[in-house]
Amino acid sequence: MRKIFILSLLTTMTFFACAQKGVVKDANRSLRSDDLNEARALIKQALENEETANDPNAWKLAGDIGDKAFENERTKQMLGKEANNDAMYKGLMESYAPYLKADSLGQLPDSKGRVRNRVRKDIAATLRANHPFFINGGIHFNDKQDFSRASKYFEVYWDIPTLDLFEGNKEGFLLDSTYQTIKYYAIITSIQAEDHDRAVNLISRAIDEPFIENSAYQESDLYELLASEYIQSGDTASYMEVLSVGAEKFPKSKYFIPNLINVFIREGENDKALDYLDQAIKNDPTNACDLNSVKAALFAENNEFEKAEAEYQKALAQDENCERALEGLAVNFILQAQNLKDKSVEYMNDRKLQAENDKKIVEFYQLALPYLEKFTENLKERNAEESVITGALIKLQNVYYNLSNLGVDKSVELESVEEQLAR
Repeated sequence: MRKIFILSLLTTMTFFACAQKGVVKDANRSLRSDDLNEARALIKQALENEETANDPNAWKLAGDIGDKAFENERTKQMLGKEANNDAMYKGLMESYAPYLKADSLGQLPDSKGRVRNRVRKDIAATLRANHPFFINGGIHFNDKQDFSRASKYFEVYWDIPTLDLFEGNKEGFLLDSTYQTIKYYAIITSIQAEDHDRAVNLISRAIDEPFIENSAYQESDLYELLASEYIQSGDTASYMEVLSVGAEKFPKSKYFIPNLINVFIREGENDKALDYLDQAIKNDPTNACDLNSVKAALFAENNEFEKAEAEYQKALAQDENCERALEGLAVNFILQAQNLKDKSVEYMNDRKLQAENDKKIVEFYQLALPYLEKFTENLKERNAEESVITGALIKLQNVYYNLSNLGVDKSVELESVEEQLAR
């Protein structure tokens, strides 16, 4: 009786296994008759059943169904007929994951330890042929502003040449500037989709791979994008790490060192900021207007006015119209005048000392004046924002007013500035 039961059980199991294989055959017949909806329903049933869930042929058939949907619409397109682009590119993507699953199952050794992957050749041929169309799919969904989907198409184009099934057989894949550009598209569309974790992973991957020169972007752009993603996510430590790597790898970049300097300034680490400024000036001596002016401002912040003046003068020696230096140098002298004004109280009972102090105050205001006047005129000539011009005029008003009070007649100039401020 026990033998009969076991025999019956084995017969039942064989029946179910055969039944599921029959479902795969039915799905294949539906595919051949172009009934893709029925083919999808049948293959879904087979893939969910344990008897055929690990069958490479079943998974390949699932990929073939997607590929058929792609080919149907592509044929219409080639014949000049109206094609459903959504269906075409969705079919293309529908084929990809099942093909990879089929190939991975095909690589498993049999009971004798042999690997006989009977699906790899056909899958490799189809993926190789379909490879460039993943660019088209990405562009299609990008145009529809479906950035998340677009990014995945661009990423698959990036992935295919790296697959194990093409190991040692990369003929037909042009890993050229276009290939590098598509990596960038995958990254940018993931950023546009606000999928920041994915963007970080894609950027990190691109950084780790060899960079191919192209017309779309530079290698340093990858590091800039990564830094931007980290700062948006609030990961300051990783942001600083990327800036440091970028500063070392791309010393002439105007992104990494300036941003490092800004961070150090915000955190009050002026010594570190000055170190990087010296490096930046050495790397880019033509950018004295910005770099030397920032260095000067740090000195001025510590009341090291003579050092600040020297740096501003270096900036102006390179560019006489450097607005940062013109304004900064003027303010540098104004601050020294104001510091002396604050000491005037100490000399109230000593007219001689007070007169000497006032003389120095006048000298500093007069030193500031030509730089401040030129700065203001430059702003007007380039039609700067009204608020910026107003700020410069207020500084001028302050200098004219103080000079007039100290015996240097600037009443005409003061009246003119006040009229401009009143407009």
